[in-house]
Amino acid sequence: MGKPYSQDLRERVVAALEGGMSTRQAAARFLIGIATAGEWGRLKRSQGDVRPAKQGKPKGSVLDEHADFILEALREQPDLTLDEMVERLAAERDVKVVRTAVWKFLDRHGQTHKKRPRMPASKGAPT
Repeated sequence: MGKPYSQDLRERVVAALEGGMSTRQAAARFLIGIATAGEWGRLKRSQGDVRPAKQGKPKGSVLDEHADFILEALREQPDLTLDEMVERLAAERDVKVVRTAVWKFLDRHGQTHKKRPRMPASKGAPT
């Protein structure tokens, strides 16, 4: 992920816009995109500041508030599959997530889990 433009550059572009320079002229002068200069001008008018927004995803998961439910379900039924956990969350907690979200949650909590449903015993080879 790229880094945001410096605060100094943002302030100089906005000062040029407020000084009467057009968006295209300011963009050409400071070697930035026209849309970028326009966005900074709108940001200044609406918020009074041109600071970049915080980058990256926020920490945590939708499932963090349901941690007790998930971990208790695994204690009750240790061989619960990811798909079964997704179904239980949807049915009992009205939480709609995909199997990957449950897997990442369990991984963060140091839990092991089955990757597929239990298979019937094989006579030719151990399963």
